[in-house]
Amino acid sequence: MSEISNQLEDLKESLPKNCTLVAVSKTKPASDVLEAYNAGHLDFGENKVQELTQKAEELPKDIRWHMIGHLQRNKVKYIVDFVHLIHGVDSFKLLKEINKRAKQVDRVIDCLLQMHIAEEDTKFGLDKAELDEILNSQELKEMTNIRIVGLMGMATFTEDSEQVKREFQSLKKLFDEIKNSDHINVQMDTLSMGMSGDYQLAIEEGSNMVRIGSAIFGSRNQ
Repeated sequence: MSEISNQLEDLKESLPKNCTLVAVSKTKPASDVLEAYNAGHLDFGENKVQELTQKAEELPKDIRWHMIGHLQRNKVKYIVDFVHLIHGVDSFKLLKEINKRAKQVDRVIDCLLQMHIAEEDTKFGLDKAELDEILNSQELKEMTNIRIVGLMGMATFTEDSEQVKREFQSLKKLFDEIKNSDHINVQMDTLSMGMSGDYQLAIEEGSNMVRIGSAIFGSRNQ
């Protein structure tokens, strides 16, 4: 067995059964993705649209591609006909664009709303007021080509595990609140939080989807 498939197997064994592992393959060659695919893995995440479309073209068609990076509205059209899940929906304008483009290709696209939970300013994401505006809007009810299936968040990059824990807890609390309310086009079943450095903490706090790159593929290629 290869190093990549060994890492994958070890990781999967350590995760709860209900937790989806998104193998983050950004900057890695298609051959690495193929190795993980041949070991039985189907969920892969990319940060950049260009890299995502390139790999999707080269690699097997049953791969479930996750767009996990910041997505610009003018790039949506390049991924709508194949993307499995868009993690980083951080504005209502972006959601509307995804719906419009999905309609053109006759698809319903699953999306996660990205919340700003970190104390760093550099992270993208919605605040609570923006989230409420989206969920309670008449427009959302009329969007037939998207489905909001959960939330995504990135914790602060810090050694302070208590802070990271607090940030994950705040996202889980929000997730539960929405899950227990009644919104059209919203079906809260995915909480995407946790990366290579903090996924264990994220799982303890209720994550059921983790985005892991370096722990599978080794450190990132620059």
